[in-house]
Amino acid sequence: MPGEFLSAIILLLLVVDPFGNVPVVNTMLTGVPVARRRKIIVRECGIAFVLLAAFMLFGPEILAVMHLSETSLSIAGGVILFMIAIRMVFAHPEGAFGLEPRGEPFIVPLAIPLISGPSALATVMLLASRQPRELGMLSGALVVTMSITTLVLLVGERLQRWMGDRGMQAVARLMGLILTAIAVEMLLGGIRMFVEGMKA
Repeated sequence: MPGEFLSAIILLLLVVDPFGNVPVVNTMLTGVPVARRRKIIVRECGIAFVLLAAFMLFGPEILAVMHLSETSLSIAGGVILFMIAIRMVFAHPEGAFGLEPRGEPFIVPLAIPLISGPSALATVMLLASRQPRELGMLSGALVVTMSITTLVLLVGERLQRWMGDRGMQAVARLMGLILTAIAVEMLLGGIRMFVEGMKA
């Protein structure tokens, strides 16, 4: 159980990517007073948490309504994760989603898709559908993940000054490499389920 809990936290941290989001968030909030900046970050992380929790808790129902199988979600999630991981490895100046700052963010683009993007939403749904009896553990992992994300983004400006742009890029690329392996594993898992379903 502790191993699964830690694995879930690591996976969620990789898809939410707080360290990779720091430079983008800092750019978006340039010129915003420090007190206001903190409120915005807490608010956007809160919105992202609610959205991710909804997809985690009601993932199977959402899949049923949209007539999607775990196999298709696994393959689609793997493809999306792989695409985002590639952008993380080959660092883009505007972040993994190619976002540009356009005034004070509200829900879009900070909460969605920067924090709770397609890969994060697909991942929490997949985790919930694969481990329906472990929703309590997964919810706890999500709480820890979003707490870490909020903390990292709150100290993001100081973190970027301390590590420098190259240091932040190195961390983002390392997370991208790990995420690439997870994406391939998710994709292969979906293909494996598809092949087994064809044989049955």
